[in-house]
Amino acid sequence: MVGYALKRLLGAIPTLAVIVVVTFLLVRLAPGGPFDEEQPLPPEIRANLEAAYGLDQPLTVQLARYVRGLLRGDFGPSFKFKDFSVTELIATGLPVSLTLGSVAMLLAVLLGVPLGVVSALRHNRPTDHLVMGLAVLGIAVPVFVVAPLAALVFGIYLDWLPVAGWTPGEWRDIVLPATTLGLPVIAYVARLTRGSMLESLRSPFVRAACARGVPRTRRIWLHALPAALAPVVSYLGPAAAAVLTGSLVVETIFGLPGLGRYLVQGALNRDYTLVMGMVIVYAAMMILLNLLVDIAYAWLDPRVRPGTRH
Repeated sequence: MVGYALKRLLGAIPTLAVIVVVTFLLVRLAPGGPFDEEQPLPPEIRANLEAAYGLDQPLTVQLARYVRGLLRGDFGPSFKFKDFSVTELIATGLPVSLTLGSVAMLLAVLLGVPLGVVSALRHNRPTDHLVMGLAVLGIAVPVFVVAPLAALVFGIYLDWLPVAGWTPGEWRDIVLPATTLGLPVIAYVARLTRGSMLESLRSPFVRAACARGVPRTRRIWLHALPAALAPVVSYLGPAAAAVLTGSLVVETIFGLPGLGRYLVQGALNRDYTLVMGMVIVYAAMMILLNLLVDIAYAWLDPRVRPGTRH
């Protein structure tokens, strides 16, 4: 398993290299630039700024210089946040985004899996219909609709939770953003768990356990549930990617100083290095999360472990 993980990590290097090159070219070829203002700069000042940041050089030279900086762990200076480097902005925003995403995914697993199990055990009963109805609603309503409504109801009308801002260590600041971000994932996990649990309960090995007199609780939690979790675990990789991309909206609406907010500001300001840094960090996190999901899937299902013959 360790060799498999190392092989996947080494295989991620070409993927990251392609992402760096493609993103670099797309960002530089997009209309506008970091020094475009409502009041145009004098040509000589603009030329001096471009020379200072190396933007007057050919794209190939700029790309080579940027890659050399990346190999040293330097994402370059930010064009708009002039007192900060991109590395400093990443160090500031990454803990916020990781906390938000981790809590959202934790809620998805802790709520989605039990709801799916209960729904499967109450198949075609009112509880099943209620849970699946709520799941469909959670999938259908987009995050950018849920976030303002949650802020309006729980933050303004009921005054239970803050609607914006971030204070490290203050759990109340993360409740609304994490719940809003995790709702669609909770709904998907509940539906996947229900479907795979129903299939698992009808499988031969569960029926064999029943014939051997294994207690019902043991059949559910030790026989049926681990097999039913395999599709759920395989979904957690794309779900983590959805949480990361969804955090762009949530962090902007709730005023959280995370990576998503910096990425939006960098895109609006044509801050080349800031956009590049955020995209690279997002890509690296997605690759790592998918690797962790593959390892967890192999742990749950020995048939898909590397080197296993079927």
